[in-house]
Amino acid sequence: MKSKVVLNFVNSINCADLGSLIDLMAEDHVFIDSQDNKMAGKENLKLAWIGYFELFPDYKIEVNEIIENGSLLCILGYASGTYKNIKDEKNRYHWRIPAAWSAIVDDNKIKKWQVYADNSVVIDIINRTKRQEI
Repeated sequence: MKSKVVLNFVNSINCADLGSLIDLMAEDHVFIDSQDNKMAGKENLKLAWIGYFELFPDYKIEVNEIIENGSLLCILGYASGTYKNIKDEKNRYHWRIPAAWSAIVDDNKIKKWQVYADNSVVIDIINRTKRQEI
């Protein structure tokens, strides 16, 4: 049953459905990104997801496997997106990387969502684009 909550959360992310995403968060929800930056609270996370969807409007999580151990779930798959939906002939602004997430589900809500990924390709795309804007 907890995997269903996680899959609903992933679907909300994939659809950029902010309302559903926030509804699935516990009141004391904590998000930890791949750089170990932590953010807590639904309102803070709402603003953070708005900003992230502005950067990567087509952000998607592909789930290949879910491992469940009590309230802790591990999600294995891929993350992808296109920086600011910029399209070109070489697809230089799109990325797809192996990724994993851990989630703690409590009372059918996501209490913790942590990302594990090498985001260097994403950071390179952002930095390259910023240099071009100067």
